[in-house]
Amino acid sequence: MIYREYGTTAKKVSAIGFGGMRFEHIDDRDECVGMMVQAAEGGINYFDTAPKYFGTKSEEAYGEGLAELRRRGHHYYLSTKTFESEPDAVRRELDGQLSRLGVDHIDFYHIWCITNLENWRERKRNGVLDVFQKLKEEGLIRHICVSSHLIGDEIRELLMEGVFEGVLFGYSAYNFQTRQKAFDAIRAHKLGCVVMNPLGGGVIPRNPDLFQFLKTKEEETVIEGALHFLLAHPEITVSLVGFGLPDHVEQALSAVNEYDPISAPELQEMKSQAAGSFEGICTGCHYCDDCPEEIPIPKLMESYNQKLLYGSDKEVTDRLRFHWNIALDEVVELTDRCISCGQCEEACTQHIPITDRLSEIGELAAVR
Repeated sequence: MIYREYGTTAKKVSAIGFGGMRFEHIDDRDECVGMMVQAAEGGINYFDTAPKYFGTKSEEAYGEGLAELRRRGHHYYLSTKTFESEPDAVRRELDGQLSRLGVDHIDFYHIWCITNLENWRERKRNGVLDVFQKLKEEGLIRHICVSSHLIGDEIRELLMEGVFEGVLFGYSAYNFQTRQKAFDAIRAHKLGCVVMNPLGGGVIPRNPDLFQFLKTKEEETVIEGALHFLLAHPEITVSLVGFGLPDHVEQALSAVNEYDPISAPELQEMKSQAAGSFEGICTGCHYCDDCPEEIPIPKLMESYNQKLLYGSDKEVTDRLRFHWNIALDEVVELTDRCISCGQCEEACTQHIPITDRLSEIGELAAVR
């Protein structure tokens, strides 16, 4: 396992982290705990979850898993998050998390999912920084971190606060262009940097032919290539992989153990091949899945990915019909419900023009 220093904290964390949002069998606690043990035995010591992953079930599974890690003598660092910003609400949330996780403190506690600057400014007005500082003084959290989906210049304002010790944001081979200024800010402030969606929410492993450029060796898989792409970035402290099954843990461990350093020219060649090709792909985070008109937006956006990946309108409608089992007349009815309220686009971590895509999907379905 490769270990890197997390910003200026003096903590050494594994270059691959365990993400707790994609367990395929969340109610099978033996499997979930077994995967955490498997990861720890392979050298992973960074474990990340959140209070809304499978409701609270991810944190509950983590509580059992962390207890087993302690029993076996494994050292770990724990990361979780909160959407709350008002002091009383943050404390209530943290109290529940500490109970579910079975711990007395959180190592890396994140102000979660900043999607725009106004959202951030509102949370500051509510007192989120003050309560985080107090929680740190009380020893309930060790490090104040932020989870951000801002891109370009906007992330600079966020990281200029001077209180954050680490940042979590989405980064992979298809969206690196809009995240470069995040790395500039991370270097300037000497922050720990954790990246999520390293496999594009499953897009990369599901489309291996399109991502062959990530491979530097013939025998590599595209999963290994995608993780090696991230390992080649010295700014990235941890690449957070959402593990669904034990095989996924084994694949990630194999990728890091088989990693040979990628030269700067090789990395630049990868970026030149990827540039502009995959920006705007839905990663399936489901943050938009609360439509007031009950439109199944994640399914529709995932289907639209097929057009971006394959350049074919037919791939979109085939995906809707044969993968999601949605008849095309039903697709038209669903997309017609959209009232352009903007709630989904505000929640979208990839800044996707969801409303426009819904309209296009409806038009495609109507003519097929």
